Amino acid sequence: MQILEGADVTKHIFVTGGVVSSLGKGLTASSIGNLLKARGIRVTMQKLDPYLNVDPGTMNPFEHGEVFVTDDGGETDLDLGHYERFTDESLTQASNTTTGSVYSSVIAKERRGEYLGKTVQVIPHITNEIKERISNLANDDVDVVITEVGGTVGDIEILPFLEAIRQYRLDVGRQNVCYVHVTLVPFIGPAGELKTKPTQHSVTELRSRGIQPDVIVCRSDREIPDGLRDKISNLCDVPIEGIVTAPDASSLYEIPLRMHSGGLDSYVCRLLGIGAEEADLEDWRSLVRRVEHAWKPLRIGIVGKYVTLPDAYLSVAEALRHAAFAHDVDLEIDWIMSDHVEGMLVEEQLGHLDGVVLPGGFGDRGIEGKVAAATYTRENGIPCLGLCLGMQTMTIEYARNVMGLHGAHSSEFDGQDSVTPHPVIDLMESQRSVENKGGTMRLGAYVAVLSEGSQVAELYGRSVIQERHRHRYEFNPRYKSQFERSGFRCSGVSPDGKLVEFIELPGHPFWIGTQAHPELKSRPNRPAPLFDALIVAALDRAESIDPARFDAARPAGREITISLE
Repeated sequence: MQILEGADVTKHIFVTGGVVSSLGKGLTASSIGNLLKARGIRVTMQKLDPYLNVDPGTMNPFEHGEVFVTDDGGETDLDLGHYERFTDESLTQASNTTTGSVYSSVIAKERRGEYLGKTVQVIPHITNEIKERISNLANDDVDVVITEVGGTVGDIEILPFLEAIRQYRLDVGRQNVCYVHVTLVPFIGPAGELKTKPTQHSVTELRSRGIQPDVIVCRSDREIPDGLRDKISNLCDVPIEGIVTAPDASSLYEIPLRMHSGGLDSYVCRLLGIGAEEADLEDWRSLVRRVEHAWKPLRIGIVGKYVTLPDAYLSVAEALRHAAFAHDVDLEIDWIMSDHVEGMLVEEQLGHLDGVVLPGGFGDRGIEGKVAAATYTRENGIPCLGLCLGMQTMTIEYARNVMGLHGAHSSEFDGQDSVTPHPVIDLMESQRSVENKGGTMRLGAYVAVLSEGSQVAELYGRSVIQERHRHRYEFNPRYKSQFERSGFRCSGVSPDGKLVEFIELPGHPFWIGTQAHPELKSRPNRPAPLFDALIVAALDRAESIDPARFDAARPAGREITISLE
């Protein structure tokens, strides 16, 4: 990449949104990062969130979706998962800033006397803190910092962020900042028309805050004709090249290609004075072709506590899809409430599945359903992958039903009137004295040593690996030898041998659990090994049981439905 003469090295792109939430600001920002990286530009990304929580770690998954965890232990917004998957860059906790963390930092500085007795105000102290968070990501290893501002223009809580990014252009120079605004162009059925008025009002609101967008990304359920693009261009004072249409896509991985075909990355590079090579998108095009041509029917169930909001398991679902892409699988995900998988309902809920994932979670609701699912998959040879709490419930199930440890459970779920006689999942001794339970969490990347000859060692292709964690309770090491004598294998441990990181059941097609969250490091072109192996095992089982199902689905040849050029 070449920065044209007269421009500073680090460039900044700010992505805002208007009219309504959930338009796809995160995917737009991720797609821009994807396209710039395909041009040889070094990028990093950041999310500015307006909520008062210091981080999303204490939020109910029904409220905010999944908590994405970075290598350095940051509990962050789920959009960072999109950022990592689209750019294949590992981000840090510095890539997520909330109103709560900003105010917490400013108040702490005021208490320490760092403001020298001045009256602490939103401007300049809060806005300066926000700008400092943005600047911290700009270093010699980064050419472009892409920052998404959460919320919607017009929301009172995002005003300090808008003021901060407005000031930022003045601080670093106009040639070093690009504003991208994502807005809605709805189709009104009775009128049979697309309407630009919401976009006009949204841009007017943004301009009232001192920000003139350089690019407008128009979200709609269909293509927007050139005549409407001209209208938006004229009324919003943005060149026609900066009006990018973003109709609904059948796969989110199509979005960068659609934006590239609209010239978004070329226009942004010109605005920022970046002389970059042409985007090399062949690998991404190949990925989308695989998505479009997938034909092998496969049903995987996610048996979880929060499935009524699929975003609560966003990275799990995407990791399954990544593995499916690699094997031409037309994946159907069944979202199954763990509360409903008990007693006579187990066969009804799980009997039609080719594989099962038991994802993570906290609290005792639905635990017995997860245990029942673990039993059903173990007894019926159904491939099953347990993640964090899922691995723990597999351990509990095996202890009760194979080892005969009646009442085996996790001490996390001990009630006031009953304590499990066999806490096969428990707090470590070093954690018991910590009064603040948040301080006992294992967060971020941890190393595991895999047992020679184990299934997981074969799947990873090496004996020392690193995966991300987010949990408090552990496999109780006091029971480890007892488990292993029964045929259960603890196939991965921490380097000091004290913590069990992976379990597996020899002789079963695929019954593997991990204390980690490998879904967080899965990539569209590089699926996480355990998810890849789950799909392979599920395919093998499904094809052996019902080959006619695959013969019926086998295509004579299907053309891709979008232009990838």
